[in-house]
Amino acid sequence: MGRHKEMILRNFLFIELLLITFLFIFSNIAFGQIFVSKPVFDFKGRYLVSVSDADMVASAYLNGYLGDIEGKDALSIIRLDKPVNALKAVAIEVSNSVTGPPSSVTVSPDGRYAIVIETRGQRPTYKPNALLGDLPPGKIITVIDLFDPDHPKITQQIDGAEHPLSVTFNIDGSLVAITYSSKNTGQRPLVIYQFAMGKLANLSIPNIPDYNDGDVLNGVVFHPIGNVLVLLNATKSILSFFKITQSDSGISLLKWGNPVLVDKEPFKACFTPNGRFLVVNAMYPGSVRGSVTSIGIAIENSNDGTPIHQIVSRVLAGVLPEGLAISPNAQWIVTTNLEQSTQPFDNPKQGFFSSLTLIRLNAETGLLERIGDFAFDGILPESVVFDNTSRFIAVATFDHYDVKKAGGSIDFWRLTSDYFDLTRVELVKTDYSIPVTRGVHSMVIVR
Repeated sequence: MGRHKEMILRNFLFIELLLITFLFIFSNIAFGQIFVSKPVFDFKGRYLVSVSDADMVASAYLNGYLGDIEGKDALSIIRLDKPVNALKAVAIEVSNSVTGPPSSVTVSPDGRYAIVIETRGQRPTYKPNALLGDLPPGKIITVIDLFDPDHPKITQQIDGAEHPLSVTFNIDGSLVAITYSSKNTGQRPLVIYQFAMGKLANLSIPNIPDYNDGDVLNGVVFHPIGNVLVLLNATKSILSFFKITQSDSGISLLKWGNPVLVDKEPFKACFTPNGRFLVVNAMYPGSVRGSVTSIGIAIENSNDGTPIHQIVSRVLAGVLPEGLAISPNAQWIVTTNLEQSTQPFDNPKQGFFSSLTLIRLNAETGLLERIGDFAFDGILPESVVFDNTSRFIAVATFDHYDVKKAGGSIDFWRLTSDYFDLTRVELVKTDYSIPVTRGVHSMVIVR
């Protein structure tokens, strides 16, 4: 009888263990923590659009020597609806510069038009050993028609103000905002164009409340739902929020809630798809780790109804985290970290690696959990995007340590987990890579 009870107890415990395992797996699947790894390339989207600056090598940031020219500045389009062995980049010559944040290209929400800004101009042809300081301030704004991605064409090219830093469309594609950094303190740091039928027109130069001449605005980002934009003030390490109003006299900015003080030198910001949270990376120039911070948008209101924005969570990234992306399912964040890859090859500080940092995002609370860093053999990876499935990423690699490998590349990684350890998540660099012009630095995906 005792042996019979023992057998019943064992069976009960076995069934209980199976039930617990099933619930664990089900809950992880429900929250997107289980990944089905596939050995084949399964990156989903319409196409990738990137820009390359052929005028300088990565080490020019530190020693000033531009190095050899390798090709011509280019915008590259990679169609993603072809078999993997047929994927290639189609390029068109467009002047651009890596010397700003990785926000030099934007694509209209319908995927029809790309706009590229030129932070620095072309290196002088009369000076073969030109230095970084010899590059003139850029000012060209170029509109490219992507209707036929195999044959892109320039439809508009205008001169804007000097030294643009970032460019972006609003959610319906009717407005284009550009931030600037100029030694001319009389020049306003933000301009907004109206955009229609592939043309920039009706320039507005709005007054920015609480802005001081000389402050550098590393970026501008539009809210994905509301008529709101956010400015990244790198000088003060502040994010400022504004409502946009339009009238016959132009576009105006109205303060919308409190500014938020973030870590040193905010470089890029992304809203979650529902607009509830804003995620921003901080560069911390030097050799210390940067950070990623999530901010709750209008999480409550003050007594007079003014929205209150508040920091929710913060984690460390790698060294010099320049690129930033949020997955479409709002569960993952990746930063691309330059590490010490900009050092000259003969400098002992050169680590001969860059890295990615993977972060888990709770889409309901905004809490962040750092998964880890993933080093790889590449120089100056400034941009990253998720595919439509949130299971693959594309990384823009400026250059390579292997001197036999010419040009830059768009490299593909897989986000995956361990069947036997469901708490383990990995970023795995695949063998899939598409060559582009050396100097690739800014990239967007058309979904």
